Amino acid sequence: MEEAKTLKLLHDMMRVRRMEELCAELYTQEKIRGFLHLYIGEEAVVTGVMSLLQPQDNIMATYREHGHALLKGIPAKSIMAEMFGKIDGCSKGRGGSMHLISAPHRFFGGNAIVAAGIPQAVGLALASKKLKEDRQTVCFFGEGAVAEGVFHEALNMAELWKIPVLFCCENNYYAMGTALARSQAQLNLPKKAEAHNVTAQSVDGMNVFEVIEKTRAALDFITREGRPYFLEFRTYRFRPHSMFDPELYRSKDEVLKWKEKDPINFLIEHMKKNDLLPPEKLDALEKKIEAEMQEAIRFAEMSELEPLEDLGKYLYENDL
Repeated sequence: MEEAKTLKLLHDMMRVRRMEELCAELYTQEKIRGFLHLYIGEEAVVTGVMSLLQPQDNIMATYREHGHALLKGIPAKSIMAEMFGKIDGCSKGRGGSMHLISAPHRFFGGNAIVAAGIPQAVGLALASKKLKEDRQTVCFFGEGAVAEGVFHEALNMAELWKIPVLFCCENNYYAMGTALARSQAQLNLPKKAEAHNVTAQSVDGMNVFEVIEKTRAALDFITREGRPYFLEFRTYRFRPHSMFDPELYRSKDEVLKWKEKDPINFLIEHMKKNDLLPPEKLDALEKKIEAEMQEAIRFAEMSELEPLEDLGKYLYENDL
């Protein structure tokens, strides 16, 4: 892969990581409230997948969606204002961390209900098919969603009706605090998709190059065959499930072992070995990202809270 494209991948992964680190700090300062689910450690998945998509493509995500929103093009300042509950946020301060949404960016959430985005993604893809639109539809969800009945209903319908949608399962091995092996008898997740005749494959979600390779093949299949595809990205979150999580269900040694596979460090080492990352470029990236994120924080702090007289807005369609 050429230097400019590889540098863009690193830039995007570092943007997601730095935004998440700052969100953790801001949460401890009580500037961000409610729930906060961090994506640190999983950056290769969203970066690799998003690098292959276009602005007109549809995205559905989960409550761990900050990086997905950022790389779909929603400005960091709009995301941060939403985290702060301010009116300039992408959901006007009404959604917060778990409900980022921006129709102009074709980013449809941000969903706090496990697996709820899967049938919605099937609906979006069906609409695009009927309207003959030039769009891909991609749905992100965790491995816990695979245990939900609606996962099976949606995949069955997608294959039965030949609906072109990419199902991206971000398998970080823990649904909240429950290990996958303690909640699901079948640990081979692609087999669950194949039970509905959906073509499926596993991917090393810590390796951005493999993410891109397997996702490109999946998108090509969807375009060519007009059918769904399931990808299981084996990844790992370095932080607890949420900021409220005491993390008593896994050992520190396990987390440290996974941190040895840090996707950002992997990419940096690859670039250094191939003379694609002079020290000055890495320094410039870090400074550029820090400036972007600090500006986003300033914007969020300066933004206003929604006035009390507007709290009854957006209850009905004609309020939009």
